[in-house]
Amino acid sequence: MLGPILLTSLLVLATYLYMKLRFKRFSQYASFPQLPSNLLWGHLKTMDEYMRRGEADSHPDIIFSAMHEDLGRPPLMFIDFRPLNRPMALIANHEIAEQVSKASTLFPISAPKGSLKHFDHLIGPTSLIASYGDEWKMLRKRFNPGFAPQHLNTLLPCILDKTLPFISHLDRFARTQEEFLLVPLIINLTFDIIGSVVMDVDFEAQHLNPSDQGELVRLFSELLGAYGNDISDYPWWLIPRTEMKRRRFGKQIDVLLKDIIRRKFAEQREKIATSGKSRSILALSLGDTESLSPELVNVTCDQLKTFLLAGHDTTSLTLAWAFYELSLKPSTLAAVRAELDTLLGIDASPEVIRDRLLRPDGPELVQKMSYISAVVKETLRLHPPAATARVSEHGTGFSVRTTEGQEYCLDGMIIYNCENIIQRDSSVYGDSADRFVPERWLNEGDGLLETHSTTPRIPVSAWRPFERGPRNCIGQEFANIEARVIIAYVARRYDFTKVGLGEVVRDGDGHPMKDSKGDYQLKSHLYNTRQVTSKPVDGMRVKVRMAAKAN
Repeated sequence: MLGPILLTSLLVLATYLYMKLRFKRFSQYASFPQLPSNLLWGHLKTMDEYMRRGEADSHPDIIFSAMHEDLGRPPLMFIDFRPLNRPMALIANHEIAEQVSKASTLFPISAPKGSLKHFDHLIGPTSLIASYGDEWKMLRKRFNPGFAPQHLNTLLPCILDKTLPFISHLDRFARTQEEFLLVPLIINLTFDIIGSVVMDVDFEAQHLNPSDQGELVRLFSELLGAYGNDISDYPWWLIPRTEMKRRRFGKQIDVLLKDIIRRKFAEQREKIATSGKSRSILALSLGDTESLSPELVNVTCDQLKTFLLAGHDTTSLTLAWAFYELSLKPSTLAAVRAELDTLLGIDASPEVIRDRLLRPDGPELVQKMSYISAVVKETLRLHPPAATARVSEHGTGFSVRTTEGQEYCLDGMIIYNCENIIQRDSSVYGDSADRFVPERWLNEGDGLLETHSTTPRIPVSAWRPFERGPRNCIGQEFANIEARVIIAYVARRYDFTKVGLGEVVRDGDGHPMKDSKGDYQLKSHLYNTRQVTSKPVDGMRVKVRMAAKAN
């Protein structure tokens, strides 16, 4: 008697589970634009198929872009990651992205960030990036003074001085004609800069031999290496050995940073007593703090880790791609050099540039680098280092609306503003959406940006590498100043040549061959992979020589 009852119960349960699964896969989000889904694996199987078509180590955004293209470029796209993760609403339209990032009655400081638990060892559990509500407001208020425009101008001498060892390394590679990886070399430079401006500490990051670098730099590099392309956000129980490695390096970094915090706090108290005062971002954040509680040390440590990651990564990747793009477009490089000749004089030696920018009007000259600013902006448009993911829990009632009036509720989903798609939207950027055209940014108006003559006008919300709204990047202006100064040092002194992926086609005499638009033709396509942020897959392998004018 029990046999038939048990069998019937199992059949009923199986039918219930099957119908529930069918509902979740094919009905729950049926109104969203999406590719065909698999009953068991959702879109995971589809993503695997797209990955097999291209390079296995491509950044996920490259896969998303191909899926979005095949779907007909809808303003948003549904991707079902269940059972491994929440389903995702990929935002491909700048107007919808703006609805996600702006303040609203439902979310006064914009939609909350997605879970960053897997990055705890890298940025800390109380990071400004991961915090929300009053906690985020308090942290932002505490660190805002260190990123205020008037304070950033005082950091110019540090940026100038820290760039000189980088110039020495480039001089050496120009003499020897060795191939080298540009990304790690710039990362060492920006790490040195961020260590000095944030903590007033010399990280000794710019030694070519890693064993000669400071301990904190070596540990941070090891920790970043534990966040590889394929396992970056896996749950810890799938990668226990990697998780143990991350935990070990994270704790060692915490010990070093907390020691720096206590030491700098003691030094600051002494300077106050003798009418002196440090101007580092750490010192400004501590302000009039009378005593260091364990909680304050922990929270401050997490913010320092966050600034070290974001502060060295964004600028280094932007510069690597900028130098690459300039190497492919002779007319653009000539325009950069002409602007520097006008602003700084024709002598491009590092000592002269440093002396010129250290004068009282140095910060003003940096602000006048309008064409270089356009180059940086266009580089960030085509090669954004990162993007933002938000969440809206079930029952919240968070909806977005398309320009056609279609409304989508995003509750229970990862909400991913995909800058790689948004910032290459041909309906916004025209036929040159995938081309490097800095001129599109030269005439900025109010609210809308006047662009290159072959493209329509660009809404300000269509450029968002630092994201927008209340939770935009606190350090974006610092990154822009840093990038302009380093380009001012480098652009007239060197010519870079890409080696391997992304190198140019040459004729029988070894001269680069140009396409119909005057840009150099390429043998292959250089692409990004995921290493916490988007990085050139080969580390930007190049050779460098002294520019004719610099010899």
